Amino acid sequence: MRKRPIPTRRFIKPSFTSLIEKKRDGQEFTQEEIRYIIDSTLDGEMPQHQQAALLMAIYFANMSAQETAILTEEMMLSGEVIDLSHISKPKIDKYSTGGVGDKTALVLAPLAMASGVVVPMMCGVEQEFVITTLEKLSAVPGFKSHMSIQHFVDQLARVGGAIAEQSPELAPADKIFYDLRLETGTIPSLPLITGSVLSKKLAEGAEGLVIDVKWGNGSFIKDLEQAKQLARSMTRVGRSMKRRCVALVTDMNQPLGDTVGTALEIKEAIALLKGEGPEDMKELVLKLGMEIVRLAGVAGSTLSAKQTVQRHLTDGSALEKFKDMIKAQGGDVSYIDHPEKFPTAKHIRKLPAPKRGYVHTINAAMIAKGVSLLGAGKDAAHHNKIDYAVGVSEIKKVGTQVKQGEPLMMIHYNDEAKLEQALNFFKDAYRLAPKRPIPPPLVVERVA
Repeated sequence: MRKRPIPTRRFIKPSFTSLIEKKRDGQEFTQEEIRYIIDSTLDGEMPQHQQAALLMAIYFANMSAQETAILTEEMMLSGEVIDLSHISKPKIDKYSTGGVGDKTALVLAPLAMASGVVVPMMCGVEQEFVITTLEKLSAVPGFKSHMSIQHFVDQLARVGGAIAEQSPELAPADKIFYDLRLETGTIPSLPLITGSVLSKKLAEGAEGLVIDVKWGNGSFIKDLEQAKQLARSMTRVGRSMKRRCVALVTDMNQPLGDTVGTALEIKEAIALLKGEGPEDMKELVLKLGMEIVRLAGVAGSTLSAKQTVQRHLTDGSALEKFKDMIKAQGGDVSYIDHPEKFPTAKHIRKLPAPKRGYVHTINAAMIAKGVSLLGAGKDAAHHNKIDYAVGVSEIKKVGTQVKQGEPLMMIHYNDEAKLEQALNFFKDAYRLAPKRPIPPPLVVERVA
């Protein structure tokens, strides 16, 4: 429940107009003013047009580190805050700003569980073109992502982890702001992103948070410096709220792994949980996994953390934890034991390279949009039907040499008309050049 310190002095309520003007002119809000804004938003006292004006003022005038920390805490306290103190194991969550082909959450949650870490993971809205973790998990027959807070807590105590829908009871003020940010073009505001993410994640009961801040054409953060600033903002605010926090800034200028889709990505995640799978995914899972076990205090040194993560990925214990979590949430575990049971597309065709050369650039967002047009992810979900079989696989990465006609990727589809729409995006996603480019590093910076 909401717990706030008793104010030491009487607060005289300002007008909403004066608060908008104050931020418009670059001045800082006090804690009382931010609390008043949150309360007035929840109570419906502040009209929506003034909420929109306030968000736009914050977008342009920014917020200080202290303001952002206060905003985060007040949004966190606007609803329920889950108490996991009765669970003795360390509670660490992982958050990603969202990326094309990013199935690391599916691997990291059971990997952390196998390492003795409790993972309270609730998933909210992703970018428009990104297939969410929960949409991928819905490919497992029977899997239920919706659960009450009590069910969530019970599963954490019993199994050690849960991947569930974001509870509306947590940080309700953020939901109001987020919906309005979508309508007002203020999604990229760093203090608003920081407050939105951390208010929900810390309300889950996590003691620490590992953050994957993605930048590039497959992310809503296109600028590397902005991604670094967001990583610093989130870790700074996390620490100010007495939570352990570390962030990695990672490249999202090409899809992660070899697949984009739903069932295709689940199958790739299962391969990763067997110590197999594509090298870029292995690298990111290893580095994020090391951060989780170190933050949890399970492993002290870098070497110890690396050995812990590698051991649980290769000895089958992480895979067993994944099955435990799937079973606890009603999913059919036989699909994890036998991935060939997942639906497969009627047709598979290659996307041929138009000429000989090296893959110079890939627009990950275009590939994601093409996959969505095939019938996967959010566009299909609006009609309550996801085609789990469709997607792309065997994606050629930046720096790969190809011959004319050689496949740049394999397209899995069920509908010829949808394929024709998607092909334009797939073709435009690739740029070939005669000289080999230097592939960008996957992890650009660590912020702790």
